[in-house]
Amino acid sequence: MPRSQGSGAPIASPAAAAVFTTVLTRGPASRVDVCRLTGLSSAAVTKAARPLIEAGYLRELAPTGRTAPGAGRPASPLAIAPEREYFVGIKITGDDLIGVVTDLGSRIVTSRHRPVPGFDVRTDASTTSMEPADVVAAIAALTTELLDEHPGFRERTHRLGVAISGDVDRGTGTVRYSPFLGWRDVPLAALLDEATGLTTTLENDVKALAVAEHWFGEGVGTSSFALVTVGTGIGSAFVVNGGLVSGAFGVSGEIGHVPIGVDGPRCHCGATGCLEAVASTQALLTEARRATGVDDLTIDQAVDLARSGDQVLRKVFAIAGRAIGLGLAVVANLLGPERLVVSGEGLDAYDLFEESIREAFSAQAYGSAGRCGLTIRPLPFEEWARGAATVAVQCMVSASG
Repeated sequence: MPRSQGSGAPIASPAAAAVFTTVLTRGPASRVDVCRLTGLSSAAVTKAARPLIEAGYLRELAPTGRTAPGAGRPASPLAIAPEREYFVGIKITGDDLIGVVTDLGSRIVTSRHRPVPGFDVRTDASTTSMEPADVVAAIAALTTELLDEHPGFRERTHRLGVAISGDVDRGTGTVRYSPFLGWRDVPLAALLDEATGLTTTLENDVKALAVAEHWFGEGVGTSSFALVTVGTGIGSAFVVNGGLVSGAFGVSGEIGHVPIGVDGPRCHCGATGCLEAVASTQALLTEARRATGVDDLTIDQAVDLARSGDQVLRKVFAIAGRAIGLGLAVVANLLGPERLVVSGEGLDAYDLFEESIREAFSAQAYGSAGRCGLTIRPLPFEEWARGAATVAVQCMVSASG
């Protein structure tokens, strides 16, 4: 399938990128506000905004209020034109593909789910290896379904964002290692470019979610922001000085593989004592089965029994919660973020974790690092797919500039 040839926003300079990003994430905003937020002069903002207005990516809203006598005409705030371009975002989990179409402002306008090839929904287990070619074909089919839902989607959609757990090289579009899919060195972006005809951006799923939260969620307006996710895996992503920390080799924020105990259990990565080996959903379930002697215990049953007062299982959750709290304190102590957001599917049982998480965090956070507080923000997987679409928006801005 030929690659989409959409031109994207006419962003020809760092100043234009700064103006567009500011209006996108903080708008509607007056030119005065854009000047203040970007540090650009009024003339520079006007020059940068003009081609974006002419191309339909920005619009001037009706003037608001009146200016002082002699101060000129009332200000006309700048705002994005959300329907100018659409983006597809796909989140890949171990058993599901979650796809969304977002507008330019990353508002989800439609979404769909599709099972990952090789996953048997009857047994809730992977019955065959998930071959990259099969997953690529499923993503291409899901993308087609999404774009066919509205006549304007296909014409105005040129970019696809894909979020996946593991070690991802965004620059080359390669999945270097994804333990939950069993993939190594898969050139996924190139395969999807060919299969969908869209320009594909591949990113680690936690980093993608952090980009969406920084631009449109809890992290708006912060220069230092951290996101930690708890569930099948435990990950984190950091924003420092307004930019996502990607790491020299594309790996950063792997809080799940920070050791929180010298003699802890062995992790799937090969190390011992990793946070993920203690407090991920699978690690917690393994310990719950060991503690109760019930080999077929499910995580839902463990949660229900703990909530009903089973002291053995309550202790299992408390130990995992303490480990998570220590991991959060590591993030606070090293980064000193303005905000620390905790999300992920593991938060479904947060009531069983909360006390031990907060106690461990308070005890281990050093001095004023603990002042960032903890924001608990459960997010459905559609929001992770939105994160993938947001990364595609971000790439449009950087590629144009």
